[in-house]
Amino acid sequence: MLPSVIVVLTFLSCASGENPAMQVILTNKGLQYGKHAGAGLIQDKLENMTLPDITGDVDIKIGKVHYTLTGTTITKCDFPEPSVEFFNATGFKTSTSGLSVALAGEWRTRFGIIHDGGSFNMAIFSVDVTSVVQLGRDSNGHLSITSMSCDAVVGDVDIQFHGGASWIIQRFVHHFKGKIKGKMESNICPAVTESIEKLEFHLQAMNVSFDVNEVLYLDLPLTGLPLIDASRLNLGLKGEFYSIKTPTEPPFKPQPFTMPEQPAYMLSVGVSEFTLNSASFGYYSAGLLQVLIDDSMIPPSSPVHLNTTSMGVFIPQLPKKFPDLLMKLQVYAKEAPLFSFQSGAAKLSAQIDVKAFAIEPNSTQIPLFKLGVDSKFNSKWWFADETLKGSVALDNITLTLESTEVGDFKVDGLQKTLSMAMKVAVLPKLNGELGKGIALPRMKHAQLVNSVLKMEEGFMTVSSDAKLLMEDTRFN
Repeated sequence: MLPSVIVVLTFLSCASGENPAMQVILTNKGLQYGKHAGAGLIQDKLENMTLPDITGDVDIKIGKVHYTLTGTTITKCDFPEPSVEFFNATGFKTSTSGLSVALAGEWRTRFGIIHDGGSFNMAIFSVDVTSVVQLGRDSNGHLSITSMSCDAVVGDVDIQFHGGASWIIQRFVHHFKGKIKGKMESNICPAVTESIEKLEFHLQAMNVSFDVNEVLYLDLPLTGLPLIDASRLNLGLKGEFYSIKTPTEPPFKPQPFTMPEQPAYMLSVGVSEFTLNSASFGYYSAGLLQVLIDDSMIPPSSPVHLNTTSMGVFIPQLPKKFPDLLMKLQVYAKEAPLFSFQSGAAKLSAQIDVKAFAIEPNSTQIPLFKLGVDSKFNSKWWFADETLKGSVALDNITLTLESTEVGDFKVDGLQKTLSMAMKVAVLPKLNGELGKGIALPRMKHAQLVNSVLKMEEGFMTVSSDAKLLMEDTRFN
């Protein structure tokens, strides 16, 4: 049971001593849903399972009869839903009580030179299993799982032999069914331990870093031991983006944050502003936050174009010094744009430099001036129809003349025009796309539902329920 619950958890998620920039919380509601789904999977698996052979000897006073029960399959399973709980601040405790199983197989006996065989039916009653596992973190930041204890008790065993000299063997059932009962009790916990070891192997093989695109990768090792109390499990993740080509640390550190209790949801994911800012720094350090703009990129209907004549409206001396020349703008971030999360909204601050050039007929570029652009935006985000939607608004934009080769000029007109262009042309298109929504990421056989997004001071949270889909046609 317990491995199934952990698998459900690891579908969602995994440098010691550092503050986590991301947190994943599994609540008791999520644990119980995982238990319920896992119980169904185990029931299906049990009903298609072949058990190992059982061998032994029975003393019938005139000698020992060697027996083998082989080809044993489960024909019916009454698998009561187990109980699972967060346990002792270290892991999980799962208990199954009253499990009953019907089995069928073949029997073989050997008594000296006498061999016999046939079929049998077996019923195992009132099996109780209790297991405790501990969650941890290995040196590479993987989530680890270790079996701490296991107890198994088989209440009773009943066997009916058929075929051969079964009428003789049946008379001695009371002599060896205790041995079979003990054999089964001794095999249950090793099987539980083996399944946990297999899960541990898969956990250690999981990646803790993922390429997001051709520019960035996301580093997601655990930053410390899982935190567990009676109501939830909290995994702290590094949650930092790096440039693939130039992986360097940003000049800022993740700050601690405490996620609010959300017991009504199965899981919550907290993302600090550090995570988004590390992505911004990754693009900046890779030299990608820059662009060249020429007149071919300006819509034909625009009242302003990138040539010295059109720009003469704002810089009167420009067309006099450089008449009828096309212009080009080199736009680049002065530093990495910074996100900040506040209650109910996210803000973005970007400082940009713009270098302007006149282009002579022989393609020679003539430096004209450099502007500093300080812009601030705010945005709101929410979930609707299981998609992430948002809107962005311009708070302020300020232009500063930093240097000039054409003489001083006022930037008020340029600033108003740029602000108007952002509000009338750029942001409506962006908001139109954001209004269509961004589908939530998902995995095969798992889907987030009833998701809610909240902006807090320094971080945002996504709280959600999960739905397992046994038949997921979307991934066929």
